[in-house]
Amino acid sequence: MNAPKTQSSQEYSSPELPGRVTVEPLVLETIARLTTRNIEGVARIAQKTDVERFLGIGHKPVEVHVEEGQVAVDVHLLANPGLSLLRLGRRVQEEVTNAIQQMVGMRVQAVNVYIEDVLHPELEMAQDEA
Repeated sequence: MNAPKTQSSQEYSSPELPGRVTVEPLVLETIARLTTRNIEGVARIAQKTDVERFLGIGHKPVEVHVEEGQVAVDVHLLANPGLSLLRLGRRVQEEVTNAIQQMVGMRVQAVNVYIEDVLHPELEMAQDEA
């Protein structure tokens, strides 16, 4: 029995091999998330606040759109201080693109990086103490 294919799944088939391979968008999100987390200068992936979750508003921290076999990725992150945010954003774009292309073989149309904040350890500790 075949599982239903979601609209944004990507299927691969070959005349030489029987069957097909289906890659779900959640897999692409995982690739993008893990790749981003491992980049030097990324403090963490952004998270929805409790209020946003409760109200059902806001964005997903990593969101993938698949259309006509092409992938677009939105990544929301927080950066470490003391580095070029532009270079960090470009590096995230490059590494996420390479990871998806190497692991799945899909063309990446865009990787949009949203740097939502810069984490300063001193400020984080001061806020925790308040």
